Amino acid sequence: MKYFFEPAGIALIGASGTPSKGGHSILYNVKKGFRGHIYPVNPRYSELLGIPCYPSIFDVPDPVDLAIIFIPASLVPQMVRDCASRGIPGVIVESGGFAETGESGKALQDELKQIRMETGIRIWGPNCMGVVDAVRKYIFSFLTPSVWDYGPLPGNVSMIVQSGMLAGGFLIDAMSHGVMGISKALSIGNKVDVEECELLEYLIDDPDTKAIALYLESIPNGSRFMNICKMSPKPIVVLKGGKSQDGARAAMSHTASMAGNGAIISSALTQSGAIEAHDFKQMMDISRALATFPDIHSGATGRTAILTFSGGAGIVSADFLNEQGLTVAHLSETTQQKLRTVFPEWMPVSNPIDLWPAVEQHGGQKTYQTAMTAVSQDPNIDVILLHLYSGGFALNFDMEPMMEEVRKAGKPVFAWLLGDRDNAGKTQNMLQDMGIPVYRELYRAVECIQAVFERSRWVKHVGNQKTEWHRLQLTHPVVNVVKNAKGVLDEHLSKQFLQSAGIPVVAEAVVNSLEDAVKIAGELTFPVVMKGLIQGMVHKSEHQLVHLHLNSEADVTTAFDALSSVIGNQDKILLQKQLGGRAELIVGMTRDVQFGPCVMCGMGGVLAEAIQDKVFLVAPFGIKEALYMIDRLKSRCILNGFRGEAPLDRHLLADILVRVGQIAGSYPGIQEMDINPLIIENGRPVAVDASILLD
Repeated sequence: MKYFFEPAGIALIGASGTPSKGGHSILYNVKKGFRGHIYPVNPRYSELLGIPCYPSIFDVPDPVDLAIIFIPASLVPQMVRDCASRGIPGVIVESGGFAETGESGKALQDELKQIRMETGIRIWGPNCMGVVDAVRKYIFSFLTPSVWDYGPLPGNVSMIVQSGMLAGGFLIDAMSHGVMGISKALSIGNKVDVEECELLEYLIDDPDTKAIALYLESIPNGSRFMNICKMSPKPIVVLKGGKSQDGARAAMSHTASMAGNGAIISSALTQSGAIEAHDFKQMMDISRALATFPDIHSGATGRTAILTFSGGAGIVSADFLNEQGLTVAHLSETTQQKLRTVFPEWMPVSNPIDLWPAVEQHGGQKTYQTAMTAVSQDPNIDVILLHLYSGGFALNFDMEPMMEEVRKAGKPVFAWLLGDRDNAGKTQNMLQDMGIPVYRELYRAVECIQAVFERSRWVKHVGNQKTEWHRLQLTHPVVNVVKNAKGVLDEHLSKQFLQSAGIPVVAEAVVNSLEDAVKIAGELTFPVVMKGLIQGMVHKSEHQLVHLHLNSEADVTTAFDALSSVIGNQDKILLQKQLGGRAELIVGMTRDVQFGPCVMCGMGGVLAEAIQDKVFLVAPFGIKEALYMIDRLKSRCILNGFRGEAPLDRHLLADILVRVGQIAGSYPGIQEMDINPLIIENGRPVAVDASILLD
């Protein structure tokens, strides 16, 4: 990849002398910052911008190891072949007009893939903005030359963006507003060859990059992408476009209908330690926060001190922190004593720490410095949320002295800034030069704090590890049924298979007569459940095939007669022990086009699809990953003990999830699987219904 980022010489095919054309912008940008050899290629010119221009790529002298192509799409394939013949190892195709335009463009893109296979030349793009390296001042792109009016401003966040114009918009917006600098911005377009996984690996090794942000519309190699994220020592933030499209094929199982492209992608990112963003600027704000604070102490949980000039802003901050799963820190007695030295006698000390009355008495410098020193030394505090106003109200003061104590303590500081435009802009730049990320929206500041501590939690509880497949070798007779059958396996056979894999299932038996039913009900002890199993039917409750709360022989007789009248000769009546647990889960498995086998865990029962509280785990995974993802369920408080019931044995649930993932890897003929519900009885999850869909 080195010749894309550090070429010795660049040929610009399609360079132009017309300022309004992209070929002119590329040449201007390369000439402005690149310190190697530059070779414009266009038979209509003898020189451009004072540089000799060549009629063809074969006339270009050495050294040249990168070509940037910006010509009509129909001419691109032959030009790439010519570059390969010339011995150029890599090309960036910035021209549009390929697969994004329809069938004719797709044919051109397919031709580029074929050229790549035949010649070995590396192809970046097509339909992309190219490469921007703000640290080296390399702009290999048609990005508007006005970018030089603001920079390019170097920073420590690198971007991989699938949209060319979006990448350009990011750069101009961030640099012109002074929000942040960039290390590298890489627009990959249609990804005919060079794609996000390869560039991720490059940026992970790049010393100028501290955090990586990606906007992607597709992740064709989901497993590789996840493994790179898992093993990355650098924080990764991902904004995925197109999640609202239904990514799961229509299927009979709850799992597939609850999957959707977005649900699996969101869970896959969380599982692999990446932070998911939901907006473009949010992606960049979170990235710079993580670049500033990539390694929070593993014991820190996000206990926050709020230093504010407004009681109302403090209250709203506390609300936002609570919403994001963070806590307002309890101030130590030592901290309270230090704050009392500047607080008015009538004012109690509490967190949020309203500093305005103290500012009125002692001024902003003394008040804020006292408060910052106190909270930075407080062992109960992990992070400081600082509210600032710039431009008046006695709130202009020197931040540098008070930051010394904060740096010594290693406490991260996030600032929310208000003020008049000119003063606030200066203050923002000053604070960011000190290593304090500044936000103009309070909620965004809290979101970024949450992202930093969520990354820290993942590192602590999961860590950088890659899980290998563990293949199961099951010996139960039902395994042969699974290998040879097609379609939906009935509930009883499905649970026999699960039990053979070590997953706990309810005590049950198939009954062939009323006498069998009465006898087995007595052995199971009342209450019991009776079900009718009709071949191919999954959702029995909707067809009145489930009879609950059978407490006597009379109840068993009534249920058996009712079911016998509706099931056929090839169908079954199943009798089960009725479990007493009230909390229900659903566990399932589906196969995703991008990520492969995915195991789902969520709140279950007949309302599983309506509740939609679930997480997915991409197999293979281990116990630590399973426990971490279980804790992402919104209704997880129910699992801690529901209405006096014993709390869920989470390790046992995690073990069940791991085993379902192992089943998926060991038996590729299983396309989907549902265990619904998985009832929690005395803290132990037990499968009481299940279905397996075979291909």
